[in-house]
Amino acid sequence: MHCFVQPKNSREKKLELFLPLKFNEFILSLIFKYLNFMKAHTYETQSTITPEKALDFLKEGNQRFVNNLKANRDLLEQVNATREGQWPFAVVLSCIDSRTSAELIFDQGLGDIFSIRIAGNFVNQDILGSMEFGCNVAGSKLVVVLGHTKCGALKGGLDAAQIETMGMDNLNHLVNHFDPIINEVIDENEERSSKNSVLLEKLNQQNIKHAIKDIRRQSSTLRKLEEEGKIKIVGANYDVETGSVNWL
Repeated sequence: MHCFVQPKNSREKKLELFLPLKFNEFILSLIFKYLNFMKAHTYETQSTITPEKALDFLKEGNQRFVNNLKANRDLLEQVNATREGQWPFAVVLSCIDSRTSAELIFDQGLGDIFSIRIAGNFVNQDILGSMEFGCNVAGSKLVVVLGHTKCGALKGGLDAAQIETMGMDNLNHLVNHFDPIINEVIDENEERSSKNSVLLEKLNQQNIKHAIKDIRRQSSTLRKLEEEGKIKIVGANYDVETGSVNWL
């Protein structure tokens, strides 16, 4: 979430005096934002956000995350501010992987984003319904499909034959979801295995693109909102080794 511009306080003015003249302006702006408390969104602030600005908020948040400059928040104050309602600016579909919490990766607070999670970050009718609610009812301006490197669900897809021997019918159903995508990216005579890191990452990238196509194809509501410029639908890939999000 962004921080509204406020007059510089004495701490900020003193900080400027001690920073080198060529200090990275972006880092400086992050520090100034850090010195102020982030506020929860209201209906008024949400209504002024464009899809492009919503994307900027997430990009800025990830930059704070990788630079260890977490925004300053009073979470109990945000609880109080959102008790009558919520006005998130984005919907993020991500994996259940414990390393991929969208609120942390994008440095967002209470009431900032709708977070939808499923192993392998793919869509189904229930997830599409949640996205439609988030955008067409609750007013979010951005849909993000967030994949990540070294995805365990995709590894399971590559190792589906071995997974089947474990006797978990529902897990088998889940990992078999990726078969058509695997067939698109695997080369002739290439090893189909989670140990094949090159194939795994190709599958990850293609899986993100497939989810975006499925959203547009299977949800006339979201497709229309995007065509009208009211929302954006984008893909992103989180690197579990660096903390950086690469936008597709």
